[in-house]
Amino acid sequence: MTDEGLESEYLEFNMELRALSEATGESIGSSFFDMYAELAAENGDCPDLSRCPVVREGRGGYRIDGYAFDKDRGIYYVAICDARDSTTLETLNAAELAAMNMRARRFVEHILEPDFSAAPGSAEDDAGGMIAKQPALLKRVQILVFSAAKLSTRRPPELSGEIAGRPVVSNILDFARYAAISRSKGSVEPIAINLSSLADGPVPCLAASTGAGGYESYLIALPGEVLATVYGLYGPRLLEQNVRTYLQARTKVNKGIIGTLRERPEMFFAYNNGLTATATAVRTEYIAGGLLGIAEIEDLQIVNGGQTTASILHARDQGASLRDVFVQMKLSVVQPQLVEDVVPRISRFANTQNRISEADFFSSHPFHLTMEQISRRLSPPPRAGALAGEKWFYERARGQYRDARTRGTPSERRRFDAEFPKAQLIEKTDLAKYELSFAGKPHTVCLGAQKCFLAFADNIAGEWENSQLSFNDGWFRNAVARALVFRWTDRMIGSSDWYRSDRGHKSQTVAYTIAWLENFIRRQGKAGLNLQLIWNQQEVPEELRRVLEALAPQIARKLRETPDHVRNIGEFAKQQACWANIGRCEFELPELPDAMLLDKEEQKEEKRDDAAVRRIDLDIELDRLIVMLAPRHGELLDFARRKGLLSPKSNAALGRIGRGQFLLPASERGALGQLLSRMADEGFEMPAADCEEPADSSGSRRIRLSGSGMKQVRL
Repeated sequence: MTDEGLESEYLEFNMELRALSEATGESIGSSFFDMYAELAAENGDCPDLSRCPVVREGRGGYRIDGYAFDKDRGIYYVAICDARDSTTLETLNAAELAAMNMRARRFVEHILEPDFSAAPGSAEDDAGGMIAKQPALLKRVQILVFSAAKLSTRRPPELSGEIAGRPVVSNILDFARYAAISRSKGSVEPIAINLSSLADGPVPCLAASTGAGGYESYLIALPGEVLATVYGLYGPRLLEQNVRTYLQARTKVNKGIIGTLRERPEMFFAYNNGLTATATAVRTEYIAGGLLGIAEIEDLQIVNGGQTTASILHARDQGASLRDVFVQMKLSVVQPQLVEDVVPRISRFANTQNRISEADFFSSHPFHLTMEQISRRLSPPPRAGALAGEKWFYERARGQYRDARTRGTPSERRRFDAEFPKAQLIEKTDLAKYELSFAGKPHTVCLGAQKCFLAFADNIAGEWENSQLSFNDGWFRNAVARALVFRWTDRMIGSSDWYRSDRGHKSQTVAYTIAWLENFIRRQGKAGLNLQLIWNQQEVPEELRRVLEALAPQIARKLRETPDHVRNIGEFAKQQACWANIGRCEFELPELPDAMLLDKEEQKEEKRDDAAVRRIDLDIELDRLIVMLAPRHGELLDFARRKGLLSPKSNAALGRIGRGQFLLPASERGALGQLLSRMADEGFEMPAADCEEPADSSGSRRIRLSGSGMKQVRL
């Protein structure tokens, strides 16, 4: 990226930052933290961070802007922001970086002092109270610097001494790195590992492939000390994204692995299944005895074995010696242009022993593709006074909206902005917040974007298996209506006098307000808010606004009325007990008119009608694909036979297509759909089609085939 290109991205970032601040009613500094923290969590630099500004000026002063504590692994994350009020991209020098690291470091030192005390409910207590009360839980510290400036040279995470015997890792997310991750479309940020420097020389390996087809593989006995050091520096960034989400949200450190490391370290290689990893390149050298060794690994990603990796570091933090520990690793080297397609397959096929559910591979779930397709096609009604409706853009992968907006001529970009305004972008993690708030799970929403999204993925994956036709135009219209209510509530709270006088816990208040209202409506025997009415108006009706304005401050006060044993409101809001308490409370509210509420029978009828329309749409798409594939009938048949995929009905369907008969019996259509889905999974190259979604960099496209029990196929 040239300096000019980075400057242009910085100007765009500044506009997004100010737009977010205006939309939410939060300060520029708070919005800056939110943008950087969200990207850092998605990239694997940290878990979801809680914004919690703590500052003390003067000699020996300290400061942090947010924190997270991974209790299972004993890692305490503290973040400090360098948000600059400049219209040009500035340079971050070493002295400034060192000063910010020191201020964050002093805060950790402060809470570990024996005489530390803070007022219950204060920001200092929220951020450090748990560590101060139970210092034995703390095993290591991660300091994150979020800067709107750029470093002159790339600076990877590095060990920077200790605090009270705990190792400290310093990590910098400057603007150059922020921009690079933002434009990566959700793919992993490259990690280069110099094994020679970590292991005092190349690590011996065994080549296990011919190198044909753009693929190489190696078998390695990786020293446990090296693996622990690498994971200590890079953490979950080493893990392929779906496995990373699974590990962070679901698992605890494996006691069995740690037991072996402590008691029988020399047997670890024999007892453990090892790791499966990928890379885009390796540098090998011949070492003593003519053995081949790996000196460097580019773009290392662990796709199976995250549990083992995290447990090894945890064991070392607890004092276990890793001197005699070796871990077997199968390393697949894949050419960069094949990474997006091959690595998820390796991840899926490797994670079979300790099965990760389909929801854990949710980033490629067909639900996203369905929502994407509907969002590009479905035009909302125009708002009052407007001549045309503005579409909602569903972004299933990071950077999709930006890429679509920057394609074409200036006039084409203006048309895109008019059709898909930035204010109507819906990211998949935001969709999870909206849906779970309305579903009565505000405590799950408060867990943070990543864990909230995983819970949403679990729900959707189960519903998708039961009825794919449920995810239709009506479902998307309702999702947009929920987004309108959620966003309006967020803006309303941010600009309210009662909130400005006592800032804090806004995100929790929004989620709990919406959840309580929807739960209250259902207790009255209704199905919920009339979301179709909100979709038709493309705004929150005045009657509903008055209810939300009255309800939100009452919810905020109730959130602060915690039980005596609770000191941290934000942490308590993540618990089912908090929702159970608030959910049964009664509040004084204006009455909602009947037109704003939906009867259960009306809801059932709407769902039936929407599913029927979806079935017709999908049948039309399937017919189109059948016609496109007809000229390749022989190729289809040969591939299906080689892979052993044919059933009697799918074989009969292919026979009819080969004879030019496209009107298939229903049972054969369903069998053909299943066959095409399985062929796509096996790597059969489908033809490009006239789809709403343009081809990606590889020339691939996607089309939905969900109509007769069919999954989606990559075209």
